[in-house]
Amino acid sequence: MGAFPLPPRVLIAKPGLDGHDRGAKVVALALRDAGMEVIYTGLHAAPEAVVRAAIEEDVDVVGMSILSGAHLPLCRRVAEGLRGSGKPLILGGVVPAADEAELRAIGVEAVFRMGTPFEDIVTWIRNRTGKSGSSPA
Repeated sequence: MGAFPLPPRVLIAKPGLDGHDRGAKVVALALRDAGMEVIYTGLHAAPEAVVRAAIEEDVDVVGMSILSGAHLPLCRRVAEGLRGSGKPLILGGVVPAADEAELRAIGVEAVFRMGTPFEDIVTWIRNRTGKSGSSPA
């Protein structure tokens, strides 16, 4: 009998000083419900702690949720720490469209603004990792 394919492992991080993490938790649950393994850092994770968790947990994707407006410096620090690891960085939250080009230039592979359907995020992760997240029948 062959081995079952492994599901994507996704780190959801809430860096910076945002006051709540409801959106990050909802996304984490949606990814879990799609068959993915999700590791959640909790509120106020330092960028260095996000990088350390991503490496220690051997995740396939690092997702950050930022509402505070500090997405550029926070993403820059995490992207620098992840450089060379092969772990893509994605961002969700309150992100002005005008910042997307700069975010991509510093290493953010995808931006999911508030209101993005969960299926879009799930599809992106599955396509990027080549892992389905489906449980065996």
